[in-house]
Amino acid sequence: MIEVSGATVAFGLGGRRLEAVRGVSFKVEAGEVFGLVGESGCGKSTLLRAIAGLVPLTGGRIALAGRELGMRRSQAERALVQMVFQDPYGSLNPTHTVDKVLSEPLAIRRSPDIDKRVTAALREVGMGPEHRYRYPHQISGGQRQRVAIARALITEPACLLLDEPTSALDLSVQAEILNLLKRVGVSHGFTMLMVSHDLPVIAHMCSRIAVMFRGEIVETLPVERLRRGESEHPYTRTLLTASLDRRSAE
Repeated sequence: MIEVSGATVAFGLGGRRLEAVRGVSFKVEAGEVFGLVGESGCGKSTLLRAIAGLVPLTGGRIALAGRELGMRRSQAERALVQMVFQDPYGSLNPTHTVDKVLSEPLAIRRSPDIDKRVTAALREVGMGPEHRYRYPHQISGGQRQRVAIARALITEPACLLLDEPTSALDLSVQAEILNLLKRVGVSHGFTMLMVSHDLPVIAHMCSRIAVMFRGEIVETLPVERLRRGESEHPYTRTLLTASLDRRSAE
């Protein structure tokens, strides 16, 4: 479903050129939940934005469902993939009601039964009609992220890109959002690519993971091997040690 081959993303020119992503390649099968893990600044979110078409590649290629994609994408190509961003406070327009947030993508696509589909989308993410005409500042952070997930689901994409979807939320809410994502992924058969710096989150959601370090993928392994601590690259082992130390401190 997702094929990334030699992807490179660079910013700046000449001596100020910075390669945020360098020659990354991986494949995600249809219906798979695949994780990208690494410390902040390693390039994982930039790579996700390139797959979504939000930043251009400077080298390599990206294909979704067998279609090679560039920056200029048709409406059908853009409909293949939707993204859930890290910050539910910043990803929703503060001047739009929940109803506007969810109905606008359908109106753009001239979809039928907008009212029914908005109601169904809210129900699917655990929200009721009482939330429909509220503004983002009138609902909690967890509810904002539920709206962001509903917005991603409502156009029925093939792929969901998840950019640290729980890192901005309280610990008490994180598990609810992860379980929601897992449930909708199974019920819809979505292919999901999830970015996180949190190994327990990745292990909970994903079947395989790729470890990124300084813009490159240094190791790809099944999550079972990650749980057993069977990594080969020193950086992956460092991440595992840091994760265990953090959990012990908590």
